[in-house]
Amino acid sequence: MTDAPGSKRDPDFIRRSRPVLERYASYFRPDVRGFEHLPGTGPFLVVGNHSGGQTPPDLPILLTAWWRERGVEEPVYALFHSFFIGLPGVGPVVERAGALEAGHGNAEAVMKDGGVVVVYPGGDHEAFRPWRDRNRIDFDGRDGFVRLALRTGAPVVPAVSIGAHETLVVLSRGEAIARRLPYMRNWRIKTFPIVLGPPWGITIGMPTFPLPARVTVQLLAPLRWAEEHGPQGAEDDKVVRRCYEEITSLMQGTLDQLARERRAPKQSRGPGE
Repeated sequence: MTDAPGSKRDPDFIRRSRPVLERYASYFRPDVRGFEHLPGTGPFLVVGNHSGGQTPPDLPILLTAWWRERGVEEPVYALFHSFFIGLPGVGPVVERAGALEAGHGNAEAVMKDGGVVVVYPGGDHEAFRPWRDRNRIDFDGRDGFVRLALRTGAPVVPAVSIGAHETLVVLSRGEAIARRLPYMRNWRIKTFPIVLGPPWGITIGMPTFPLPARVTVQLLAPLRWAEEHGPQGAEDDKVVRRCYEEITSLMQGTLDQLARERRAPKQSRGPGE
């Protein structure tokens, strides 16, 4: 008998593990804003841009701030690639923290029970976008999250992060390399990245130690597509495309604003300030 989706999430485990994750997150001097925009309860979907290569810090930063703000009891889950869930000694641990194998069935199951699902639609394609595109939203046209939101009627909260893609320098996604490796196709992995970072310098496929970048996450007001289009909108490609373009445009505009904030010179403080 298989376990119900999300049944392995263990608030006591999260409570015990949280100090370790918070120490990791603190390395990136995180600033998570906008919790006031979140609905009071689930179900809802949180859609973020994915950055940081093999060890992206965006999810640990968001979750540790979430647990501080709203507690560990709230049923918050995050979708993970099946390869990661299947890693011995890794999958069982992250499942206790709320990881779900990516798939609409798992997401819908926990959302029917009032759960919150965090998803990064760009996946490895976005997490390994080249350095020149570090401040670009790139979901690669993956619109399954839109159909999920429409089908379930769940609001969608955009979560825009900046800085995580400055923890390494991605030179190439290495997609041509991945296509030539049969086992990569079996694992449904389309990237074999070439990156620059400590301690190896330039490396192919291997994780690097993250550079000490400063990461900001901005949560935005919910988008309520289902109120306008209903669940039938999930089967209408034009509706799905409009919703996809709305959220990616909104997130890109927010990312551009965050990038301008980082470039703006800090104003000196006067006496007594």
